[in-house]
Amino acid sequence: MTCTFSPEQITALAAPLDRAKVRQREQGRSSVSYLEGWQVIAEANRIFGFDGWQRETVALRCVNQSERTIGRDQRPGWGVTYTARVRITVGEGTGAQLIREGSGAGHGIDVDLGQAHESALKEAETDAMKRALMTFGNPFGLALYDKAQRQVSSAAGQGDGAQRPGGQQPPVSRAAAGAPSPTTASPAQCRTQATASTSHPPALVDPGQVALDAGTIQRLHSTLRALPRPQLESLTRAFRKRFQVPDEAVTIADRINQKCHHDWIEAFLVSHREVR
Repeated sequence: MTCTFSPEQITALAAPLDRAKVRQREQGRSSVSYLEGWQVIAEANRIFGFDGWQRETVALRCVNQSERTIGRDQRPGWGVTYTARVRITVGEGTGAQLIREGSGAGHGIDVDLGQAHESALKEAETDAMKRALMTFGNPFGLALYDKAQRQVSSAAGQGDGAQRPGGQQPPVSRAAAGAPSPTTASPAQCRTQATASTSHPPALVDPGQVALDAGTIQRLHSTLRALPRPQLESLTRAFRKRFQVPDEAVTIADRINQKCHHDWIEAFLVSHREVR
C-alpha cells in the first residue's frame, strides 16, 4: 500500500519554488543556491501537516576532529566534521507511508571542542534532511538542481504555477525586488508590502509578510516565556541574526509581528526538539 497525496498536496509539491525563499552562499569561486533548514521544515509542516511526517537520524558519524587555528588572530581551536543519514517518513503511522532517505555532511569550527561538535552534527543532520525532502519536489529545493532554474519563479508566478514562454520569469513585484520595509524585519528576510497608489496597481504581498493578529502574538509570547532559559537565549540569538534585529533593541518581543516570524519560530522549536 502506497501513500496517497491529496490534490492540494500534489499541487503544492508540483508548484515552482518561490525565488524569495532561495539563499546564496559563496563556495569556492562560485555562488551556490540553497534553502535554509528552517524553511524546509516549515514547508514540510505546511504541505504534509505537523503530524503528517517524521524525521529520523539513522546514522551519525564523526569523521574528523583536529586542532586548527581560528580567525585573524590565529587562536587555537578545533575543526570537526560529521556525516549523517536521515530518513523522512510521510503518512500516518498506522496507514500508508512513503519513506525517503538522504545523506549529508556538516563542519564545525570553534575554540570550544563541544561547540564545534554541536555545530557539525546539527549541520550534517540538516543537510541530510534537506537532501531527503528534496526528492518530494520543487518546494524542498529540487528546482535548484536544474542549473537553469526553470522551476524557480517570483511570487507573482505562484498563482498559476507556471513559467512564461521561453523560460522567462513573470514581472517581479516591488516586494520581491526588495523595496524598503516599513516593518522591523530586514528587507532581505521578510519582503515588503507595497503601498497601493492611484496611479499604480497594488503589488502582490508575500504571504509571509502578513501581520499577525494580537491573539497569535500573545500565544507566541506565552510559548517563548515557557521555554527553558538556555533554549530561549538560543532562539533569541538566532532570531536577531535571522531578522537583523539591531543590538540596541532590548527585546525581540515587539519584533514578532509577521507570519514569517511565526513560521520561523515554529520551525526553530520543531528542529530544536528533534536535534535534542
